[in-house]
Amino acid sequence: MKNPTKTNCDKLISKIKELKKGEIKKLIDKRLQEFKSIQSKSNQEVFKELCFCLLTANFNAERSIMIQKEIGNGFITLKENELAKKLKELGHRFPNTRARYIIKARDYKDNIKDIVFKIKSDKDKRTWLIENIKGLGYKEASHFLRNIGFFDVAIIDFHIVDLLVENKIIKRPKSLTKRKYLEIEEVLREISNSINISLGELDLYLWYLETGKVLK
Repeated sequence: MKNPTKTNCDKLISKIKELKKGEIKKLIDKRLQEFKSIQSKSNQEVFKELCFCLLTANFNAERSIMIQKEIGNGFITLKENELAKKLKELGHRFPNTRARYIIKARDYKDNIKDIVFKIKSDKDKRTWLIENIKGLGYKEASHFLRNIGFFDVAIIDFHIVDLLVENKIIKRPKSLTKRKYLEIEEVLREISNSINISLGELDLYLWYLETGKVLK
């Protein structure tokens, strides 16, 4: 992948700098603090955030937030068939598969925070998650890390790809392979460095530019 042209990056950077002057910055700063605050919570609370990120793969983030609120401690207590039934009732696209992934991930419900927090770099944290939590790819593992206060990895989904393509910063990839994901992440890192913000913070601004929303 060729480096994005400076002109096209500058246009996007200017949009973000404008947002940082207004009310959206306050909302994003608040969201970042919420992400950091989970680091003081229990392993099981961190595990429930992992379950949320497992739900988001190939599924709507807002609906996943709703499902997370509805199920709550059920991520820890429900049997696989009960969890699958609940996910189906709540409209998840892949209830059986996601229930199976969550049940398997329970192997780490009492130590997920302890394990992940001890790994030094965010990239190494992500590698461990991908290798040990079935159902997590680069996007979902990065999403989980951002949501628990680790901001040095990029969450790349179709919204972010669309925005970068629209701004002529990248060409649309045929598929988001590991190699392509890491290439786009480096493009985003260049942008975040130029504004002096983290990749996690950049994601919230990009999401707002593309969707008009600040989610988690």
